[in-house]
Order: sequence, then C-alpha cells, then structure tokens
Amino acid sequence: MFSTLRRAVLLRRYPAVISPVKKAFSSKIYDEIDPQIMNIDELNQEMKSIFGEEPSPDGFSGPATMDFSELKSKAESLKSTNPESSDLLSRIEYQKSSKEQPALVAGDMSKLTHVGISGEAQMVDVSSKDNTKRTALASCKVFLGKGVFDLVLANQMGKGDVLGVAKIAGISGAKQTSSLIPLCHNISLTHVRVDLRLNPEDFSVDIEGEASCTGKTGVEMEAMTAVSVAGLTVYDMCKAASKDISITDVRLERKTGGKSGYWSRGE
Repeated sequence: MFSTLRRAVLLRRYPAVISPVKKAFSSKIYDEIDPQIMNIDELNQEMKSIFGEEPSPDGFSGPATMDFSELKSKAESLKSTNPESSDLLSRIEYQKSSKEQPALVAGDMSKLTHVGISGEAQMVDVSSKDNTKRTALASCKVFLGKGVFDLVLANQMGKGDVLGVAKIAGISGAKQTSSLIPLCHNISLTHVRVDLRLNPEDFSVDIEGEASCTGKTGVEMEAMTAVSVAGLTVYDMCKAASKDISITDVRLERKTGGKSGYWSRGE
C-alpha cells in the first residue's frame, strides 16, 4: 500500500518531466515507461478506498504539513475493515518518531561541551574559567597470566625492568595527552604519579596514575592517558613471552577542583 502511495505521487509528476524529454529527444523514452505506472485512475481508486477521498491534483491528499495525529486516527479507524491499514499505522508511528528525533538529539548535544551548535567538533573555550587546583586519579589492570607474571616478578623479561619502564612511559604519556587527544587543552602539569603493583591473586599488574595542575580545566584525561600508556608499555615489554595479555578497566577513580568540584567512583 505504501508503495502504491509513492507511485501515485510520482505519477502526478511524470507528465511534467517526461513530456519535455519526449519532445526534445524521442518518443522511445516515453514508450519504455512501464504501462502499469501510467494507470493513474486505478491508483487513485486504491488511494480513495483507503483514505475515502480523491487525491489533490499535485498527487498529495491533505495539507502540506502532515498531521500525524489525524493520520494515525484515520488509520486506526480503518484497521478493523482494511488489513492494509495495520501496516500504514506502524509506518506512521515510525515517521512520527523520526520527526521528533532531531529535537531530542539537539537537546542532548547542548550538554556536550565538545560539540558545536551545528554538531561539529570543537575545542572548548576555557578563558572565562577560574584557575583552581585540580587533581585526577585513574587506574587500569593488565592481566599477564601465571607464566609471564612469574617472569616479571623475577625481573627476567628479555627487555628488562617491566615495571620501571612502564612507570616512566606513563609519566611521559600524561605530558603528551594534548598531542594524542585532539580536543584536549595543553595543560601545564604540576605533578604526575604512576604506580604499578604486581597482584599475585589474579596474576596481573594494577596500575594507578595521578595528575595535578593549577589551571582552567581538569586533568582527568592526563591521568587516564598515564595509566593507558603504562599498560601498553607492560604489554610491549612482555609480548615476546605471551600474546594473551589483556588491558582492562581503564577508568577515572576520583577528581577534584573546577566547577563540578569533588567526584569519586562509587560515591
């Protein structure tokens, strides 16, 4: 039925489009059109049997702006007598939700500081913010497996001191955050701490990273970049012994400072 409506709309426009083409080139183009498509009277009758009215000369029935409530009401009233109206009803619901979706998305986007008014990515202007002391604590976990864990514990990996190298890599990573994450601000860090601890309970490395600054924006990304780079370095140092190493649970644990103040996971 829905395809029938589309066909009827197209039919009302074929004479205006095809006729000039026919005159300018040849009748062959016009002749190749499916004769079924040109049966306007038959299609009009189908539309009338569903909507109870003749389509307007331009191929549409009703006002230019579709009233979904009125259309839905009409489809529901036809549901018991015309099986095709059930499919029409579901399509109306879909079209209505599609119409409403942009407004919902626009409302959500207004809460995202890295999204501009038209949806494009942007770097946030923090010039109006106050300079405050800001800190962030992040963590992640690297599962080694028993064999690799024992080698790291005994400091027998071929590349050397796994935990020591990963610690330095994490600190360096925090200082390079704005180069790695496109919309991050270049922050003057006052302190970066990265600690790695071997966990014999699950043969893993627990990594904790903390970053601090006095500035106009937070250091959450610096802390999470620190633990991420440290975890990747552990993998690089140990990959010759095993490829079955996984880095999980990269997350922010706590932050302080700024307009939102204090936040802690689980509180």
